Amino acid sequence: MPHLILGIDTIILRVSDLNNSVDWYTNNLGFDRLFEDKDNKLTVLDTHGPTSLTLWESESVSAVNKNSACYPIFKTTDAKQLRDRLLTLGVSSDELQEDDAIRFFNFYDPDGNILEACEIKAE
Repeated sequence: MPHLILGIDTIILRVSDLNNSVDWYTNNLGFDRLFEDKDNKLTVLDTHGPTSLTLWESESVSAVNKNSACYPIFKTTDAKQLRDRLLTLGVSSDELQEDDAIRFFNFYDPDGNILEACEIKAE
């Protein structure tokens, strides 16, 4: 039987101001616009990986609980360098954490959506 699900196409993040959020994600993370739907107030961004990120404006953006929220984890080749760069851009970021296998940190968009960057250490 063929697989009917072929992976994750996109992740939706609700935002309060689409234009502000698109600017934030393109300027701070280097994502490119793939598709815009002005009527539905959404923009799909290219994350330079197999899964896109859809920013969808909503009047009811709620506060994110860090301990129970679902959130995207972005791959990076250098978590420390990425965190340092984001901090120079004024992006709110948690401390860098690491163990034997990974190095990672959480950071936040203008709506407080939690995001993570993760580097898998070479063996």
